[in-house]
Amino acid sequence: MNAAYSTDGQYIHPSILNADFMSIGTELDKISTADSVHVDVMDNHFVPNLTFGPSMVEQIVERSPIPIDAHLMIEDADREAPQYAEAGASSVTFHLEAASAPIKLARDLRRKNTEVGVALRPATPIEPLLDVIGEFDMLLIMTVEPGFGGQSFLDTMLPKIRRARRAISEANLEVSIQVDGGVSRETIERCAEAGANVFVAGSAIYRAQDAADEISALRELAGRHTAH
Repeated sequence: MNAAYSTDGQYIHPSILNADFMSIGTELDKISTADSVHVDVMDNHFVPNLTFGPSMVEQIVERSPIPIDAHLMIEDADREAPQYAEAGASSVTFHLEAASAPIKLARDLRRKNTEVGVALRPATPIEPLLDVIGEFDMLLIMTVEPGFGGQSFLDTMLPKIRRARRAISEANLEVSIQVDGGVSRETIERCAEAGANVFVAGSAIYRAQDAADEISALRELAGRHTAH
């Protein structure tokens, strides 16, 4: 399944970093009303944590009722990222900080029939990317330091989201803005108002009494406060 994003829509991507991996099938079924499963791939080098590799992502793809959105927090993205497209991820996002030839990599990934995202750590400025942002389907602005779930949302990223959305709109591009880190009912409205339209939520969804209800509530809040 392909994950097609429209800047007119609001998309909820639960992060399975907060799921119970001993019952991953059940955990995936809990979020079947979401738009994609956000899979955080970490190599214990780019970030100080270790999670999945391509074979595990391939198994998640086979089991998941919805598309897979792979967020690669790994070194040497130029060499490693295509493996995740080949594993069946509908969307592959790599970090700008980890790619030596990001435009070539984006084009290589697209040839493998996947949506392509580029991610920025909180301290990485958006401006050097704006001239080539049309090479990507999605821009991921991290709203926490990447590597661990459960961190507090960084409000200081809201101006960065606004600058990115303004530049994308002025260039008349169809590029989605994803936010990842500390997204909840308390923060999603501010993200949507700033211009984000794809929202990664982990603990907010998996700690909720009913994951489907939480997904619905987040989507409604985002839609109500989307920037125009």
